[in-house]
Amino acid sequence: MKESVLDVLMYLFENYIYEEVEIEPDEDTLRTELSAAGFQNGEIDKALGWLEGLANIQDNLSEAPVCSHSIRLYTDEECEKLDREARGFLLFLERVAVLDQVSREMVIDRVMALEASNIDLDQLKWVVLMVLFNLPGQEAAFAWMEDMVFNEMPVDLH
Repeated sequence: MKESVLDVLMYLFENYIYEEVEIEPDEDTLRTELSAAGFQNGEIDKALGWLEGLANIQDNLSEAPVCSHSIRLYTDEECEKLDREARGFLLFLERVAVLDQVSREMVIDRVMALEASNIDLDQLKWVVLMVLFNLPGQEAAFAWMEDMVFNEMPVDLH
């Protein structure tokens, strides 16, 4: 079975984080569970590192100044990984106040941390959902994204 880091993260999110499991498993327990679910050790290591990176960037970006009139320019590497549709979707999420500049940068950072050469819109939605879940005070934005991901709510980007 060829699974990606994002598949491991989605499994963790659906089975541990989102379900609000009472007992927080330690890393060894998680590794055992993920191995039993069929994930490879390399992908498990990368997924756990991805989550650690999310925590680190949350600490670093939470103090970042916000300028409401700035425009985000994407690097060539970011454009390769996030196609026009994905970048438009991020802009849409900013315009409807689901993401702010700080959370957008967290999403972009976590997308770039994935090994995939490009990220499709459904994968991007999952990354946004995971980032918002980890941000205090973003319950309404998380609920909106949750509807979009789990209920396949259509989005009109116009």
